[in-house]
Amino acid sequence: MRTLLLPALTALWLAPSALAAGGDFTVTLQPLPDEKPVFATVETVDKVPARVRTGGTITGLTVREGDTVTAGQVIALIGDEKLGLQQSGLEAQIAAARAQLAQAQADLQRGEALSKNGFITRQRLDELHTALDVATNNLKARTAERAVVGQQMREGQVLAPAAGRVLTVPVTQGSVVLAGEVVATIAKRDYVLRLSVPERHAASLKPGAPVRLDAQDVTQGAGNGEGAITLVYPQIAEGRVQADAKVEGLGDYYVGQRVRVWIEAGDRPVMLVPASYLTSRFGLDFAQVRRPDGTVEQVPVQRGQPRPLPGGLAGVEILSGLHNGDTLVQP
Repeated sequence: MRTLLLPALTALWLAPSALAAGGDFTVTLQPLPDEKPVFATVETVDKVPARVRTGGTITGLTVREGDTVTAGQVIALIGDEKLGLQQSGLEAQIAAARAQLAQAQADLQRGEALSKNGFITRQRLDELHTALDVATNNLKARTAERAVVGQQMREGQVLAPAAGRVLTVPVTQGSVVLAGEVVATIAKRDYVLRLSVPERHAASLKPGAPVRLDAQDVTQGAGNGEGAITLVYPQIAEGRVQADAKVEGLGDYYVGQRVRVWIEAGDRPVMLVPASYLTSRFGLDFAQVRRPDGTVEQVPVQRGQPRPLPGGLAGVEILSGLHNGDTLVQP
């Protein structure tokens, strides 16, 4: 008796799941976004020039094209021999001014002592006070001039204005530059995709519209390659509309690199069926269609792109072979 009950219980347990797995599927047309491939160019939001603050000769160049820099990093050194000579001359003048100041202080101390005993006049004492003030201010002036020269020498350090990658370095070591000249151009690490879309799709380009990269263009571990349009330029040039999009997964792309991007260009009716309802033989795809008389017929179909179905099931777009309302039987 136990031997007979075990197969019966097993059959009762498998019956509901087998029925659910083998249920029929009715094909229906449903509107889905019509994705179109377009080419886009990787661009940087800002290109910041690193400029020279003081003229001179480039004595050091620490970056080249493609290097990554941080904000405030020293990328070049500008030297001017005249500044060194000026600093040496000012050092000598400061030493002389200090000696004059020391002499003026000593003269004033002696004059004050003599004035108490009435050996010098009040006018002479005032002259000694004036000489001390002149020596003091002369030392301050020379010290300030030395500080100006020191600041000019420090301004010979060309600093990176922002973090990013170096695009161009139009100078070489030993070049003579003037104040304001560009030593390097830095692209900030804030990349966007500059889309070039045919004008017939201009109506579908709106800020917030979704875009996605081709799977082969997504850098591993850098996101899913999906994003949205952030800006649409209000001008058509050569039959194309320009738009910017922020997309995850750009990674370390080159500025100016072309990639393929998919955008939504309206809706179109699509037939989606579960992938498990299709079979492949000899390079052809087939679906089992239940006819009105109850017979099941294998019909060749043409697959399209894989698309997910509600509930997370794997679905396939059918381009031809089926009709709206067909009933599919799972093989």
